[in-house]
Amino acid sequence: MRRAKIQPTRNKVDMTDQAQVRVVTKRLKMSPAELTEMVGRIGNSITAINKEVAQQRAAKLAVPAGAVIASVTVTETKAELIMPDDTPAAT
Repeated sequence: MRRAKIQPTRNKVDMTDQAQVRVVTKRLKMSPAELTEMVGRIGNSITAINKEVAQQRAAKLAVPAGAVIASVTVTETKAELIMPDDTPAAT
């Protein structure tokens, strides 16, 4: 009789599996300590961890109200060539 191999849960991070921790930390560009802290706070669901990381990155990139990133003013300039009537035309 063949026994089915138990498949690991694919949507949860197993913090005891170093290969899985390494893959998740590399993909999310975070340290193992940051991942451990986050798993302790929100759980080991990969979806929840992805959402939390995205929210943290968006908060870091958010511009405070009233801040000016850049201000550029462009005005059109017009160049005119005025020649007196008595100047001979160049040929």
